[in-house]
Amino acid sequence: MQEIEGFEIEVKAGCALVHHVPYVDFNREIRFGTLVSSLTLLGDRTTTPDNHVIYFSGEHPCHRDGTRISAIQHGSADQMLAEGVIVNHSFSNKPEQGYANYYEKFRRYCEIIMAPAHSLDPTVTITTFKVVESSSDSVFQYYDTNTSRANTAAATTKLQNQKIAIIGCGGTGSYILDLIAKTPVSEIHLYDGDDFLQHNAFRSPGAPSIEQLNEGKLKVDYLREIYQKMHKHIIAHGYRLHEDNVRDLVSADFYFISMDEGSTKRSIINHLELNNKPYIDAGIGVQSLDDSLIGQVRITMGTPEKNDHIYDRVSFADGVKDEYFSNIQIADLNALNGALSVIKWKKYFGFYQDLYQEHNITFDINTGELHNDDYAAEV
Repeated sequence: MQEIEGFEIEVKAGCALVHHVPYVDFNREIRFGTLVSSLTLLGDRTTTPDNHVIYFSGEHPCHRDGTRISAIQHGSADQMLAEGVIVNHSFSNKPEQGYANYYEKFRRYCEIIMAPAHSLDPTVTITTFKVVESSSDSVFQYYDTNTSRANTAAATTKLQNQKIAIIGCGGTGSYILDLIAKTPVSEIHLYDGDDFLQHNAFRSPGAPSIEQLNEGKLKVDYLREIYQKMHKHIIAHGYRLHEDNVRDLVSADFYFISMDEGSTKRSIINHLELNNKPYIDAGIGVQSLDDSLIGQVRITMGTPEKNDHIYDRVSFADGVKDEYFSNIQIADLNALNGALSVIKWKKYFGFYQDLYQEHNITFDINTGELHNDDYAAEV
């Protein structure tokens, strides 16, 4: 936490806050509010502010006669910018050249808002020199400035405190991890007993070096090392799940299944349904036809509210002899499979609106059609 001219500054969840800003309310009384700005950071350094708008917690500041300061008036609505950061108004005051830094931005708005208060009481001050400690309980290694910048904090809080399990960390599973690691879930558990091999590099996010491939790490360990640079709580379970150890699965809030072995998948799904756990099974079925590829990308969700469709949608056959498990893996299809899975998970928990609550989604490669089936709500 830093002090600028004695301002009471706090950095919280990707926002910068200046507390104890004196202002005049409509009763011509002096009160204190908080100015809030989203932060644009480069590592641990601030950059030029990405916009000139600032937010305010408190009543709308007024002139000394109790009339609103309309010159900066922009909008009035209660909204959550980040967890624990609720604002009531937004202000707009744009210099011709913009603001060179956050100090200039805060300084200018403070001057405008506190001037009427200072005219009523010359002793009133913003400089408390109070140090406010920043919260360090985030699951991220650095501030999530995207959530505050996009004003999606209210939706994002619906994903907090969840334990997530990803079963199978190949092409699709690694893309699921890539997206989940950017959300504030409390823990991400990875299950896979295979090594990260050269072919995996061509169907996973990122670009490992030859030196990294030569280390011969398990998939879960390789992925944990990458994504723990962003998310603090990634737990690797470097073994294969099967019928005898499926009870070792951590008690999670949601499960992503991205594996081929049908009999093991059946045991996992039976276990999850017995314990009323929601899950998504992600699959890709690709075949070669006249030197082109055709097939489908599929995600199927099972929930305590609806799982009667699972055995009609998910194949539990083992081995490549089954047509569905031709095991042709293409990075873009893995990415799509992972993205559809994570979007469906976010819909289930209310981050995205889910009007019909479809529990099965397929994308046909050659027609480009996206099909929704097995609705839990009336279509």
